[in-house]
Amino acid sequence: MGRIIVVGTGFSGSILARKIAEECNRQVEVVEKRPHIGGNMYDEYDKYGILVQKYGPHFLNTNKYWIIEYLSQYAELFPHDTHLLSFIDGEYVQLPFNFRTLQQLAGPKRSETLLAKLRAAFRGRDRVPILELLESGEEDIREYGSLLFEKAYRTYTAKQWGLQPEEIDRSVLDRVPMAMSFDARYLNKDFQYLPKKGYTEIFRNLLDHENITLRLNTDALAHIRFDDEAHLITYDGESVELLIFTGPIDELFGLKYGRLPYRSLDIRYTYENKKSILPEEIVSYPQAPGYTRSTEYKKFTFGLDKDLPVSMIATEYPVAYDPADEKANIPYYPVLTEDSQKRYQQYLAEAERYGNIVLCGRLAEFKYYNMDVCIEHAFEKFKTIQKRLENNK
Repeated sequence: MGRIIVVGTGFSGSILARKIAEECNRQVEVVEKRPHIGGNMYDEYDKYGILVQKYGPHFLNTNKYWIIEYLSQYAELFPHDTHLLSFIDGEYVQLPFNFRTLQQLAGPKRSETLLAKLRAAFRGRDRVPILELLESGEEDIREYGSLLFEKAYRTYTAKQWGLQPEEIDRSVLDRVPMAMSFDARYLNKDFQYLPKKGYTEIFRNLLDHENITLRLNTDALAHIRFDDEAHLITYDGESVELLIFTGPIDELFGLKYGRLPYRSLDIRYTYENKKSILPEEIVSYPQAPGYTRSTEYKKFTFGLDKDLPVSMIATEYPVAYDPADEKANIPYYPVLTEDSQKRYQQYLAEAERYGNIVLCGRLAEFKYYNMDVCIEHAFEKFKTIQKRLENNK
């Protein structure tokens, strides 16, 4: 039995490492480039006791309760429905855009007829992507869809992705559909939770196993080499039985086909001597210059005294990922365009030349996975890995 190496300690890497160590009873070496575990899920308490998610807010939303049960083995969770507002034309409107938003933007009188048309056109639908409104055969629905699109989607997309909506994959715009009701929850998932003591505790406990060796501050790319004769990947000059890679696939192959585009965030923190700063825990700003949203972490830090006379907001300024830029050197989101997905296929074909590598996660597979999908996907990957390891015995 050879070495098993997992690169990255986000959900993909940590779950696969734990399951291999526990269910296959194999030694696993986990390598992390950063000085902390958890990838972009990492969080920590500030000096006021506010639990701050360093790389932006993450909420656990899923329709599959087994995911909640699984994570509950590693940390105590509490129910939390995520709520947001959007600041448009000088006022706060409901986000997700719903029937309340319609009344706010179109006015109560005009909304009466429009509500009836929406209910008839999308009967039985809980959420409807904005592009379906724009493609409706009903003129009033198209007009309202256009209003939402131009005031919110176009402007937000241009900042978030550095592209116009027409340039990006349709699935990205479909991520925040309009609610066909007065439902104020950001996502219409059945089970919505947060970890009481933060996500870092989940990863710490996931990786706490006698068969797991963890190495932080270690850039795996400095140790990985490619044996083109044997069609295998080596690590520190040694052959490995399996290398599970969760980082950017283009960097794994030395940008051979050009850099894949990712977006990063420059997050700026502002503390104020106030009990509360924002009217909701997260506010998006589609029309603001440069920044997209602000998060007030105090509002969803479990057990924190909300009368604490200080609070903080973290404001996100999207930027193009650049590993040489101090403020933009963390890849967050793959930019899904027709060109970038074609380029990814070239890298995927390159990876498939080697028999001992498994790609998993948002960066390695160049997909915009939500957290619950990422977790479920890691479980599916493990089934394949488990069979593979058994066949190697």
